[in-house]
Amino acid sequence: MVNIYLVGFMGAGKTSVGRHLARYLDARFLDLDDRLSSAFGCSISEVFRHHGEAAFRDAESRALEELCGVEGLVVATGGGAYSNESNRQLIAESGGIPVFLDLPWDVLARRLAADSDDRPVYESVEQARRLFEERLPDYRRAAVSVALSGDETPEAVAEIVADAVRGAPCGI
Repeated sequence: MVNIYLVGFMGAGKTSVGRHLARYLDARFLDLDDRLSSAFGCSISEVFRHHGEAAFRDAESRALEELCGVEGLVVATGGGAYSNESNRQLIAESGGIPVFLDLPWDVLARRLAADSDDRPVYESVEQARRLFEERLPDYRRAAVSVALSGDETPEAVAEIVADAVRGAPCGI
């Protein structure tokens, strides 16, 4: 199975959906932020605070490059990973399938307001909205896009993603 990379803004549910999708597809699940947190030995917010965003993004790209060399993964990327052109290129060249979890802004804003812990690029709803709009064109470059209302369970989204990926020209 080729790797599936879940992309989208913070609060889109990439980790929750990824866990279910991996079980559904009998694949291995990896959360890129968790991998980086383990590598640095601290939370993502602490990585940003102590090492800076540039160091985090460099490590993120290196970790993604390693994962692109492994098969049979469902990878939850961080919200900014797919905004990096070289990361998009790595995924494409590896034959991986990027899947954009496309949720309306109001759903994301509600989720972020309820859970903004360990989100180092989240400062306020207004700032997050600007960042979302800045990243949206990059997310829309994904080979597969799944439009969601935000009412779906992670299990249901996993099934929707699996069906969408199977039906895509680049599918599994």
